[in-house]
Amino acid sequence: MSAKPIKSVLFVCLGNICRSPLAEGVLRAVLAERGEDQDIVADSAGTGGWHSGEEPDRRSIAVAGQHGIDISGQRARKVLPEDFSRFDLILGMDRANVRDLKALAPPAARDRVHLYLDFATGNAHDVPDPYYDDQQAFASVYRMIREASEALAKRLEASASETSGQASSTI
Repeated sequence: MSAKPIKSVLFVCLGNICRSPLAEGVLRAVLAERGEDQDIVADSAGTGGWHSGEEPDRRSIAVAGQHGIDISGQRARKVLPEDFSRFDLILGMDRANVRDLKALAPPAARDRVHLYLDFATGNAHDVPDPYYDDQQAFASVYRMIREASEALAKRLEASASETSGQASSTI
C-alpha cells in the first residue's frame, strides 16, 4: 500500500448480495459509531453481474437489521474497470474473489487488492459464502465481518494519522 491515507474501500464477493453488502453496511455503521463516517467512502460489488440491480439477500438484510443496520437500499453491481482507480482499497471476501480481482486489475492497481480478513485482522481466512446455508451461517458471517470492520476502522484511522504526521490514538 502507498503512504497516502485510505479514503475509499470497495468490498467484493461473488454476486454482491450476501457478504460484500453486509461488509459495506457494517463498516459504515462502525465508522458512524466512531464519528468517522464522513471520512471514508465505502461501497460493494461482485465479481459476477448475475444479481445486478437486486437488493441484498433477505437473510443479509435480516441479520444486519437485527443489529440496527439497514442495507436494504443497496443494489448489487458488478466490479467495473474504473473501480481500480476509484478505490484506495479493494477487499475480496475470499481467495477466489481476490484471484479474480487481481486478474481484472491493471498491474498498477493490484497492490490495492487484499483478502478482507487478512488485511483487517491479520487472519488469512476467507469469509465463507453463506448463500446456500441457513440463517445461522449469515449470523456467523455477520460476527466475522463486525470484528473485521472494527479492526479495519482502527487501521484506517491509523493510516490517516500516519500520513498527517499525528500519532495514532489506537491502543
